[in-house]
Amino acid sequence: MSWVDAEYGLVALAAMLSPLTLTWSVLALVLSRQPVRTGLWFFLGGLVATLAVGVAAVFVLGNAAASHSRSTPKTWVAVVDMIAGALLIVWVVRLLRRPRNPEKERAMAERIRGVASSPAIAIFGAGAVLVNPGVFIPIALKTISELDPTRAQYFVEWAAFALISLLPLALAIVLVLTAPDWTNGILERARTWIERNFRAIAAALVVLLAASLFRGGIAGLA
Repeated sequence: MSWVDAEYGLVALAAMLSPLTLTWSVLALVLSRQPVRTGLWFFLGGLVATLAVGVAAVFVLGNAAASHSRSTPKTWVAVVDMIAGALLIVWVVRLLRRPRNPEKERAMAERIRGVASSPAIAIFGAGAVLVNPGVFIPIALKTISELDPTRAQYFVEWAAFALISLLPLALAIVLVLTAPDWTNGILERARTWIERNFRAIAAALVVLLAASLFRGGIAGLA
C-alpha cells in the first residue's frame, strides 16, 4: 500500500468522523417525529450531492494529479498539499479551542425541527448542505486523482468515499428501523457525547491527514 492509499483512507475516516456532520445526523434522527423518513431523505441528500461532485471531477480533474512516481507528487500537487495541511492544522486548533456554545446548539436543534417537518424535497436539500464531507472534499478529489484512475475507477473510488463519509448516518437509520426504542436512547446520549469527546478523536485523525499532506508536499518540493 502506498502513502497515497493511506492518505485516501485517512481522508475518508476524517470525513466520516467529522463532529459537525455527526451532530447534524444525530439531531435529524432524534428530533424528528418520523426519524426513518427524515434520516433517509437526509442521507440521500448528502449522498447525491457528494456523488455529483465526483461526477464533475471525473471529467474536470481525472488523473491530472497522478505522478510517474507514487512517492513524489507533481510540484503543483505538492503546493496544494502544503496549503491543505496548513489549513487543516488551523482548523484543528480552532476546533479544540472552541468552547461549547449552548445557544448555537439550540439554534441547530430548532433548524432541524423545522426541516424534519418539511416536505421531503426540503429534507433532501438540507441533507445535501449539512451532511456532505465538506472541507474534506477537495482533499479527497486530489488524492483519488493521484491514484492515476480511469474515469470508471475514479467514480468507484469517489462513491466509496461518499458512502464511508455517511456510514454513521446509514448505520443509525438501520438501527432505528430494527431497534427504535434502544436506538433512540443511544442517540440521545450520543448527542452530548459527540460534542464533548468526539472533537479530540476527529482532531487526531485530521492531524494524521495533515502530516500525510505535509509529507507529500515536502517530497514534491524537495
